[in-house]
Amino acid sequence: MYHGKPCWFELSTAKGGLAAAEAFYGKVLGWTIADAGMEGFAYHLANHDGDMIAGLMEMPDDCADVPPFWMVYFDVDDTDAAAAKVKALGGSVFREPADIPGTGRFAVAADPQGAAFGILQPAPMDPQPPAESGAWNQRKESHGNWIELMSTDPGAGFDFYAGLLGWTRSAAMDMEEMGTYQLFAWQGSDIGGMMGLGDAPSPCWLPYFGVNGVDAAIARIRDGGGTVLHGPIEVPGGAFVAMARDPQGAHFAVVGPKDETA
Repeated sequence: MYHGKPCWFELSTAKGGLAAAEAFYGKVLGWTIADAGMEGFAYHLANHDGDMIAGLMEMPDDCADVPPFWMVYFDVDDTDAAAAKVKALGGSVFREPADIPGTGRFAVAADPQGAAFGILQPAPMDPQPPAESGAWNQRKESHGNWIELMSTDPGAGFDFYAGLLGWTRSAAMDMEEMGTYQLFAWQGSDIGGMMGLGDAPSPCWLPYFGVNGVDAAIARIRDGGGTVLHGPIEVPGGAFVAMARDPQGAHFAVVGPKDETA
């Protein structure tokens, strides 16, 4: 029903850095974070306004050489079929489909240019939760509000995700020397943009979390030991954005009004 919707955000942070990352995002985004209680595996869950937003964990041993990063997961109707389609479209599957008890069936993949992402087939629920519930809600702070792909070939990237997730092309903005910023939509609503690699060292997805006041969020990021890399800048529609790096090195962005609103 929600095939193609961003549905989960997952931080893989530095070894020994989980408690510090938890404190940082709790301060910056107001998340309440608790251990998920997985046996033999520290996986923490971030909650805001009654919704589960994100998972936080230390970098798995088989990815020890990978810098800390945020991964975006997309809702799919059938994880096994989607994983097969990833391969058919020229992508790669790093973690084959597997069940998460009580949550659903997931896999971890990468597009043909190398940007990693997750897919998740949520466990059936009765009644089915509304589309605006959960981690993705563009009208709520501290939830996922926007996603952005930096790619060596954003045109090919769009074709890949359109084929896999059913996204449609929306407006395109000329960013002069930075090339074209291509917006894309899910079920008629713009959810993100794709662009060239820019300053990113390799193709990747960047999550934007909503905040009530970007200036205040920037202050919290700096007070928490993070680094603001770009912004605040105004974007079409009147919102402001800022790109940042947490103390362990994972990149993320915030979006919202420049000043706090009542």
